[in-house]
Parts: sequence; structure tokens; C-alpha cells
Amino acid sequence: MQVVGEATNGEEALVLLDSLDYDLVLLDIRMPGLSGLELAGRLASTPHRPRVIFTTAYPDHAVEAFDLAAADYLVKPFDAERLRRAVDRALATGEPAAAEADGAAAPSSAPSPGRSRVTEPDPLVRIPVQKDGRTVLVVGDAIIYAAAARGYSSLMLAEEHALVSFSLNELERRLHGHFQRVHRSYLVNLRHVRELVTDVRGQLVLVMNDRRRSRVEVARRHAKELRRRLGV
Repeated sequence: MQVVGEATNGEEALVLLDSLDYDLVLLDIRMPGLSGLELAGRLASTPHRPRVIFTTAYPDHAVEAFDLAAADYLVKPFDAERLRRAVDRALATGEPAAAEADGAAAPSSAPSPGRSRVTEPDPLVRIPVQKDGRTVLVVGDAIIYAAAARGYSSLMLAEEHALVSFSLNELERRLHGHFQRVHRSYLVNLRHVRELVTDVRGQLVLVMNDRRRSRVEVARRHAKELRRRLGV
């Protein structure tokens, strides 16, 4: 792969894209001027439509990205191997690549002694969500945690939530990898755990890495395995 152009904002990117037929474009979500989503939308109508991979620190826009037929959606931090796999898949096919369910690779540094590495999920798994009469596929790392609802499960994303018809047991089977059941009502994405705190009852509570700083209660029977997987 050869890098043949770089832009600092959406308008510069459009100029470059008008001058050459690019095979692949790496976009951030938030850029000066045009956002990455707006730019990807414009590229959809071009004669030589390049493949698009989003590389961003914002997991909450994965739904919109895949609705624009993004080849992949990588959430920072990700390592060179994760990027290579995304690029190889995007260039190997003219159809949207099956995004890895986590949306990001494990940190490139090796785990410290006594710390277990969180395993990767099945790369083909995404969760279908019904939205405005369409089926959109939510990449796993966009999910902060899932909560049981009556007959449904609620996927908590960074800025919104979505109801799906899967039970938590089914979501656990589909996502596995770096997701863990911490309570009969909660399945959490271990990559989005910000803090472990103890409430006034002595109950372990997770503070999640979303804007709401959501708090998820951990059942006592799950606490030991959770601490082991987090290396604490």
C-alpha cells in the first residue's frame, strides 16, 4: 500500500479526491469543516468510489458509518496489525468488509506478568439494530454495555441506546471476547471500564467510559473473574 495524499480537513480531502482516483481513504469522524461522515456521504456519489475506513476516538458513530457502507470502523487505540487487517480486507473486495466486532485492536503492548489479555471476539460479529425502518449493524466496540429489558436488551452506546430483540445470554454468545457478564442484568465491554469503585454496601460497581459515566453493579459471584480479566 502506498500513501499518496494527506489532508488536514474535509475540504482539503475533497480537493485531493478530485485530483486522483483513490482506492482507500482513512477518515476521522470529527474534522475541521466537513465531518468524516459528511465526507463519506459525498464520496458515495462519486464515479470511482474509494473504500472508507474510519479511524477515530468516537465509538458512538459506528451505526452511521456502516450505514454509509464503511469498510471498517477502528476505535483508537488500535495497533498496526489491526489496521493492516482492515486495509487488506477493504482492498481485497468491492463490498463492505466484515468489521471486527470490537472496532479496535488490543493495545500493542504486551500484558504485564499476572495480567490476562482480553481475547478477541469473532471478527464477523456485529449486532443488527432496527432504526427508522432499516437494519444497521452496530460494531461491538460501540457498545459500552448491554442491559436486560423486558423481552429485549438495551445496548448502551456513547450518546444513545438501542433496543434489540436478543436476550443478554444471546448477546453474550455473539460478542464474547472482551465482553463479560457481570450481573444477571448486565453485560459489559471490558475495554470501556474506566473505574472500579465500592458503594456504601460494599458492592463492586463499574464506572464506564461514556459521557454519562454510567455505573454498572457487579454481582459478587462475578467479581473475582472480572478482577482477574482486568488484571486488578
